[in-house]
Amino acid sequence: MHEQAIAQDIIAQAVAAAGGRPLKRVTVEVGEVAHLPASELRGVLAALLPGVEVVIEGKDARVSCACGFEGRPVLLEKGHDHNVFKCPACGAMMPRVLDGNDIVLVSIHVPN
Repeated sequence: MHEQAIAQDIIAQAVAAAGGRPLKRVTVEVGEVAHLPASELRGVLAALLPGVEVVIEGKDARVSCACGFEGRPVLLEKGHDHNVFKCPACGAMMPRVLDGNDIVLVSIHVPN
C-alpha cells in the first residue's frame, strides 16, 4: 500500500505550503510511467482529503533508446507498480526513462 505513503507525502507538502490555512484544491502531476496509476492516486487523495478538490495532470513519458530515438515510448501495459513500454523506432523493450516517471505536487489553492 505504498500509494498511501505517496499520498501522505503529497498531503504533508500541501499542508506545509498552505501554512495552516485550509486546502481548497491540490494539483498533482503524475508521469505516464510513474509507478502508481493516476486513478489510484486520485482515489487515495480524495479519500484522505474530504472536501478538497483533487486535480491530477498527466505528463507524457520521454525515453532515450540505444538506437538513437528520444521521445515518447509505446506503453504496452500500465499497472500498479509496473509499466511495460518499448521504443517506437526499433521496438527495444524498456528504454531509459528521461522524464514522465515522477509524481509531483504542482500547486495548492487555499481560500482567501
